[in-house]
Amino acid sequence: MTAPRALLAAGTARLTAAGVATPRVDTELLLAHVLGVDRSRLLLADDPGPDARAAFDAALTRREHRDPLQHIIGVAWFRHIEVAVGPGVFVPRPETELLVDAVLPVLHARAAPVAVDLCSGSGALALAIADEAPSARVVAVERPGPAAEWLLRNLAGTAVEAQLADVIDPGLLAELRGSVDAVVCNPPYVPADVEVAPEVRFDPDVAVFAGPDGLAVIPHAIDRAAELLRAGGVLALEHDDTHGKAVPALLAADARWTAISAHRDLTGRPRYAVATRT
Repeated sequence: MTAPRALLAAGTARLTAAGVATPRVDTELLLAHVLGVDRSRLLLADDPGPDARAAFDAALTRREHRDPLQHIIGVAWFRHIEVAVGPGVFVPRPETELLVDAVLPVLHARAAPVAVDLCSGSGALALAIADEAPSARVVAVERPGPAAEWLLRNLAGTAVEAQLADVIDPGLLAELRGSVDAVVCNPPYVPADVEVAPEVRFDPDVAVFAGPDGLAVIPHAIDRAAELLRAGGVLALEHDDTHGKAVPALLAADARWTAISAHRDLTGRPRYAVATRT
């Protein structure tokens, strides 16, 4: 067995024993990161030296302790882009990618569309929209703090604009009111007493939990979106899997919204709502 194969086998066994959901994939990504090679080229890599082996062992140990894979390698992949992540910012999840699909049709239908990403965090949603709707003006909103520092880092050198403000601010982006074509939002929404996966412990609590029922922030996001969107503009709003009825009901109770639909994530759980501004 070649050295890379042996390292991959041993690493996979360690992560399996630690309860990691995707032990082989994580092991491959960690070894590729340490060796500085593409994952597809791992089996062609040279025999790692002592320093590389020590770095790989340290990375595996962190993952065994359930440090997020993205924190160890420093990036998270999201649709066709990657963003830098680490302590202080929420790691974007695959289910959030679906929000981009929900708003692309309205953005592609306009010559010079405007999109706003509320509770932007790392900026993954905003950057993905800018990547797939290159004619759009995209504004990413995140309140000042550690997450905003990651946001500014990820937006550097791009056309995406940063607005450091809180979604609860009723004066947010006043200059854009009534002119935005699409709003996406992945707010904190987990009820306070819910037990989360070990990796989620590394996300900032303020980006995960939102009061006893998880709905402390969502009404503010709905209000800001209604103020920003033009008639016919679209909101895509992520929520907890226990909110499959509650969030559509909040939208339905507000006369500013129509064409409200509930959607499931990649695992079939209730995950986001889409609504059109009346």
